[in-house]
Amino acid sequence: MPVAKKTITAKKPAVKKKSAKPEETKAPELGLKLRIKLKAYDHKIIDNSSRQIIDIANRYGAEVLGPIPLPTEILKYTVNRSSFVHKNAREQFEMRVHKRIIDILNPNADIIEALRDLNLPSGVDITIKI
Repeated sequence: MPVAKKTITAKKPAVKKKSAKPEETKAPELGLKLRIKLKAYDHKIIDNSSRQIIDIANRYGAEVLGPIPLPTEILKYTVNRSSFVHKNAREQFEMRVHKRIIDILNPNADIIEALRDLNLPSGVDITIKI
């Protein structure tokens, strides 16, 4: 009768994951952040307006993130051409709403005052959050 040999396998030592240093895990301290949202139907007007805002922020020495283009919102409408006779004849219309976000990090009081006095074209909707 043959004797079965026992094979002893050594267990691999458990590998500990490297712990991150406390300095790396903390997010950098950001003071104040000014978030500007722009909406417009025309992309040329919204690009010119965002360029004006960035020029103002750069003039006062603030750090600017953006303009970040957000997805264009497309509103579609279908309308009957005729109300009675040609019921299947329809027209389709769409409106495109272009959006941009600009973040200004650590703004001064001068920047906020300059943005209040900013004169934008009539087709641009601006929202400023601190």
